[in-house]
Amino acid sequence: MDMTFRLQVFEGPLDLLLHLLEKNKVNIYDIPIAEITNQYLEYIAEMKRQDLNIVSEFLVMAATLIDIKSRMLLPAKETEEEEAEDPRAELVQQLLEYKMYKCMASELRDRQVDAERVLFRAQALPPEVADYEPPVDLDELVQGVTLAKLNEIFRSVMKKQVDRTDPVRSKFGRIEKEEVSLSEKMTYLEQYSAAHHRFSFRNLLAAQAGKMEVIVMFLAVLEMMKLGKICIFQERTFDEIQIQSKMESI
Repeated sequence: MDMTFRLQVFEGPLDLLLHLLEKNKVNIYDIPIAEITNQYLEYIAEMKRQDLNIVSEFLVMAATLIDIKSRMLLPAKETEEEEAEDPRAELVQQLLEYKMYKCMASELRDRQVDAERVLFRAQALPPEVADYEPPVDLDELVQGVTLAKLNEIFRSVMKKQVDRTDPVRSKFGRIEKEEVSLSEKMTYLEQYSAAHHRFSFRNLLAAQAGKMEVIVMFLAVLEMMKLGKICIFQERTFDEIQIQSKMESI
């Protein structure tokens, strides 16, 4: 979408007034209100001759200037303890804000012009570079993780599986499940790790339905580490062992 930031000369009454101040090179905090009012009225008269449908905002500003001029001609009261308020103060504040917005619009316009000159070259990597995959360092994958720690977690999970057994229901008899396939668990782990990217090793084993599934899932984790599809790490000593996928999320 094309966006333009434009502030034309005399787009509004404040724009005309600011033009007169810059033209006369006067201090915006000390406006010679009589001189500026006369020049403003001359511009209004000229604009009326060229276009009778002059907007009312210009006429309102002309009335405001005349009002300020009139108040400045009145003598100040000698009995006032506080310093009399400058009738030009509100107008000065409006001019300062307008000038700030005008400068900001000019800055945005310059940035747009500069942006139009910026060109980007499309990425063009050779196929052999784009398809390159760094070799898997098995030592790096298991850095800080020992078999003793894995065995400790495995035993802890197995104990929880036993503790979860209902002592009453377990006497009703058991229905043996079909043998758990290592390839199925590896497929499940591959999909799970690609979707979750990073998860707890302990929670993964605890989520298995039975003892056999825990064992097979443990073997699946080792196989996936060997293939370089996941890595296992600890952020600090005695922290939870985390599994992180080395594949893109699906």
